[in-house]
Amino acid sequence: MDEMDAIARLKQGDIHGLEYLVRTYQIKALRTAYLIVRDYDLAEDVVQDAFLRAYQRIHQFDVKRPFGPWFFKIVVNIAKQAAVRREREIAFDIVSANEETALDKILADLKSPEAMVEQHDLQQMIWKALGKLPPAQRTTIVERYYLGLREKDIAARADVPLGTIKWRLHTAHKQLCVWLGQLRPNIKFKQFKSEKEIEP
Repeated sequence: MDEMDAIARLKQGDIHGLEYLVRTYQIKALRTAYLIVRDYDLAEDVVQDAFLRAYQRIHQFDVKRPFGPWFFKIVVNIAKQAAVRREREIAFDIVSANEETALDKILADLKSPEAMVEQHDLQQMIWKALGKLPPAQRTTIVERYYLGLREKDIAARADVPLGTIKWRLHTAHKQLCVWLGQLRPNIKFKQFKSEKEIEP
């Protein structure tokens, strides 16, 4: 079965088509949700909800377009709503023991042990700095630098003016540079260039 077969099955009401899509997109969806909501259990809930919503709305999906961007729009929207709710309940800059454990789980899944050791300190600093951003700015950073979306695509998906997205990115980037510069003054943080730099 390939992706198109899976989607065709879903459109016919066969839930077995969802299995292929889960295997294909689950890990990146979990990482995306976790970067936004900052809680492993909540990220898992977000991803489950996203797959359920994709199944329920598969008739709206245009098979002439790629499935990934359509699905990740669902993930990001649910994650952003969950992050707003969560951050009403807890302080921005507290990383609980459960989150540290969850972070270790995801890191173990991302890289070899050698690469993990090399990037661990920087990732921890970026992770903590991301956690201080408001959910809207953090979501925009994740969409731009982790999912690799263009600014105009982020604006279209969020149904906001392009200028708003540019402002969010500029403000978030400026603030991240300040925070990261305070943590590691000898390094200049000019721009995130790849998803590896903002993985938790």
